[in-house]
Amino acid sequence: MTIKEVCEKYNISADTLRYYERVGVIPSITRTKSGIRDYTEQDLGWVENAICMRNAGLSVETLAEYVRLFQEDDDTIRARRELLMEAKEEITVQLKKYQETIERLNYKISRYDEAIKTGILTWDVTEQ
Repeated sequence: MTIKEVCEKYNISADTLRYYERVGVIPSITRTKSGIRDYTEQDLGWVENAICMRNAGLSVETLAEYVRLFQEDDDTIRARRELLMEAKEEITVQLKKYQETIERLNYKISRYDEAIKTGILTWDVTEQ
């Protein structure tokens, strides 16, 4: 698959894909004899992983470290697991923050819904 096809499939820019490869977020992509990137199914799996993890907020450095460890040998299994556990904890913290924000927004929206129904907006200064 060409870089253009990968970009279209995942709605990601070619610059981003090249960057991910350059910094090690995805392993080096095989190339045709003429030097054009030729993405395999395995490469697409790495691209999907990178997109998913970046969307979740994982750092480029964490992803690159994971790829580096993965490319070593099975002696890095524990280190890879630990890296993923730390990433999961970071995401869990962020998820909790988002959940708290959603709850606050739902409360505020419910207050406005009530004001729309009754024509009265009761608002405590602590509810800003």
